[in-house]
Amino acid sequence: MNFELSFPFTLPELAVGGIYTVIQTKAKITADEWGENYYMMGPYFEHNFKTQVEGCEPPNPAIRKAMDSLIHNGCQVHFGRWLIEGSPYVILFDIGSAAWNLDRWKGDLWQTCNIGLPYHDREANDSASLNVLFQLTDHLGDKPNVISHFHEWQAGPGLILSRSRKIPMATVFTTHATLLGRYLCAGNADFYNNLDKFSIDKEAGERQIYHRYCLERAAVHCAHVFTTVSQITAVEANHMLHRKPDVVTPNGLNVKKFSAMHEFQNLHSTKKTRIQEFVRGHFYGHLDFNLDKTLFFFIAGRYEFSNKGADIFLESLSRLNYLLRVRNDVTVVVFFIMPAKTNNFNVESLKGQAVRKQLWYAVLYFKTQGQIPDMNSILDRDDFTIMKRAIYATQRHSLPPVTTHNMLDDSTDPILSNVRRIGLFNSRNDRVKIIFHPEFLSSTSPLLPMDYEDFVRGCHLGVFPSYYEPWGYTPGECTVMGIPSVTTNLSGFGCFMEEHISDPAAYGIYIVDRRFRSPEESCNQLTQFMFSFCQQSRRQRIIQRNRTERLSDLLDWRYLGRFYVHARRLALSRAFPDKFKMDNTAPLKVISIFKNLKMLE
Repeated sequence: MNFELSFPFTLPELAVGGIYTVIQTKAKITADEWGENYYMMGPYFEHNFKTQVEGCEPPNPAIRKAMDSLIHNGCQVHFGRWLIEGSPYVILFDIGSAAWNLDRWKGDLWQTCNIGLPYHDREANDSASLNVLFQLTDHLGDKPNVISHFHEWQAGPGLILSRSRKIPMATVFTTHATLLGRYLCAGNADFYNNLDKFSIDKEAGERQIYHRYCLERAAVHCAHVFTTVSQITAVEANHMLHRKPDVVTPNGLNVKKFSAMHEFQNLHSTKKTRIQEFVRGHFYGHLDFNLDKTLFFFIAGRYEFSNKGADIFLESLSRLNYLLRVRNDVTVVVFFIMPAKTNNFNVESLKGQAVRKQLWYAVLYFKTQGQIPDMNSILDRDDFTIMKRAIYATQRHSLPPVTTHNMLDDSTDPILSNVRRIGLFNSRNDRVKIIFHPEFLSSTSPLLPMDYEDFVRGCHLGVFPSYYEPWGYTPGECTVMGIPSVTTNLSGFGCFMEEHISDPAAYGIYIVDRRFRSPEESCNQLTQFMFSFCQQSRRQRIIQRNRTERLSDLLDWRYLGRFYVHARRLALSRAFPDKFKMDNTAPLKVISIFKNLKMLE
């Protein structure tokens, strides 16, 4: 029986994050492996349960009995099937109702490992309230072989107390990024060059997260098997948490969902046309560049200015702008898709789309008269008036806006502050144009009505020069959709591709060296990658997209799921050595899927 405990897996606001994507996309292959014995666990939120879960009765009487026991003690428990691919069972606990036992569980944590949780840290207290796994296993009767997989420090209390009570089950703990690593990198520390120099306890205490750090570290050392998502995070975890991961479990995707076979080139063309329509409106009055010679670059993700590499990206764009003005006639429109605090759409942005539509409808009117036109009288006087009004409306005396929304912190916003510093204001002389869209994309938006997947398919290059990126789903999603991308050797995805592909750049995976080069050298390398991409012909870009899309199988859960299988078997062999024997050989490298590398050429 396999329990998988993850604190955030039902929160829609975390759906853009990597952990949610891992849990959701991995569900199908795990459900296929374990069938009716696979249960996912997490906190209950009423709205999410009503919209994402189909309530049902547990198929296992022991689970029903355990739930009844918890309900009798005042903890509300909900059961159902999560309506995602694989339809796994979910057991969801109402954290508020479980608080009745919080003080006892906090006392157990203190007695077990001297970890005290302050009352003001609600997230830490909520994580302690999820410590209910022991009650589930107590009702399983003849002690079956149970595996429990815990994700992130929030699930740590359940693992720690389960081991302290000597519950007979195998445990796996996965950290998708170390807690302290995120905090240090967010503070612009020279993280990777000082991994062995940080005073871990001191750094955690100064950031008032010492109790969280202790939970994470205790969970790591209590688990039978400790895993993380990439080699770069394994190095980080070894220094931050003082345990080397037993297995590296790379993050995958359900490639079938994105698969378009030979159609993906056509999809790129159609989605690109929709982006071009938006650009026509946004740059009305200043559309003095040829859209057929315009490339669309983008960066997307959480608004972590330095961690996501937006700082080095903007500096590289400034240098790229100079190179294109001197040596090339290509224009690059760059989209920043990062959510920030706004109060509404920018009036100029909305006006631009209205002007574009007005001109389009005027032209459409003349196209749909339903008669063979007389060339001498194709336009009468009134028609000329309508056409002139539409054309005159495209005149503009101000520059096209850099951002599509009204920013609440315009003067201190990192992206806008750096745009002012480098002077990229979408002027006529600039060959690099910037559009900051501080909101996640949606097909219902009145401004840019496209879902993220459609938008990615229409772009030419994704740029993700992250400094701190334990995995990095954004370049992976670009890859399975056949869109080239830029990543770094400080991201899990970049390290994975460097390990398994002899020449990643030939397949549209450009890897910036941010680990062994200075920031100036990394910036120049990124600039050169983008400039080289701009020099490619349309035919060369088509060929490169074909090669990029052929890497999709490398990222498929059908293959990467093997690493999780290996971790679970290793945990069983350590928890129940008399019943399970583990083969000492590590799982085969994913690249061995391809019997001949010529398949990738």
